[in-house]
Amino acid sequence: MDNRPVGIFDTGLGGLTAVKAFRELMPKENIVYFGDSGRVPYGGRPREMIRKMARQDLELVLSYDVKAVIVACGTITVAAPDVLDACELPLTGVLKAGVCAMSCVAGSAPLGVIATEASIRCGAFKNALSAACPGREIIDIACPEFVPLIESWHISADDPLLTDAVERALRPMKQSGIAALLLGCTHYGIIGDAISAYLGGDVQLISASECAAKEMRDRILSSGIAGGNGETRFITSGHTDSFDAEASAILGGWDVRSEYTAPMEVDEQ
Repeated sequence: MDNRPVGIFDTGLGGLTAVKAFRELMPKENIVYFGDSGRVPYGGRPREMIRKMARQDLELVLSYDVKAVIVACGTITVAAPDVLDACELPLTGVLKAGVCAMSCVAGSAPLGVIATEASIRCGAFKNALSAACPGREIIDIACPEFVPLIESWHISADDPLLTDAVERALRPMKQSGIAALLLGCTHYGIIGDAISAYLGGDVQLISASECAAKEMRDRILSSGIAGGNGETRFITSGHTDSFDAEASAILGGWDVRSEYTAPMEVDEQ
């Protein structure tokens, strides 16, 4: 039995969708979650800066003596693969896990993926989906409005600011008649109801967070490193009071009492 925690990190609130999914799958595992709310969003930054921030985030999580890591951030997963590959522990990102799930969608209708500007700009999601789903049209769209709205707590399916943003961003998806949509940024699972309400119930939403959580469960079980007592520790670089309230709501009423760590400085050159 290995009682060390599983480390999960993201740019802010989005990775909590991975925490929730992983806890449901592995209720006895210990978890350390770091949400870098003090530096969110990452998606509009230059790739080299994202790589530096990814290295800082990973080093912080590793400092808690974790046994495995879920990188619950699509932007980091696609922008810093070399940084993540250097980790010697079992590590799961959201790209491969999400693409694998999308490859199982039946039919020939187009497939969609939404993510941050950085993720879409580098083409990683579209390229991976094209390789895994040959012959199917892949539509990829950046949604830069979504993360700031979510981090400012505009998450309700009847919030006009959110519904307007969803319609603006996803109109091409709806017009193309996609069969499924990969939520390539973990934040987007928080507004899944609003996205589904606009696209319609026939469009399958695939959460990259849930896919990554399932992959990590399988790796832990196959490696024989399961163990723990179900504790969860939260660290944020943002305001703890707002993080605690919003995290509790996302997680379904958990008693969240986060610890503060100052935002890490990064050279912008």
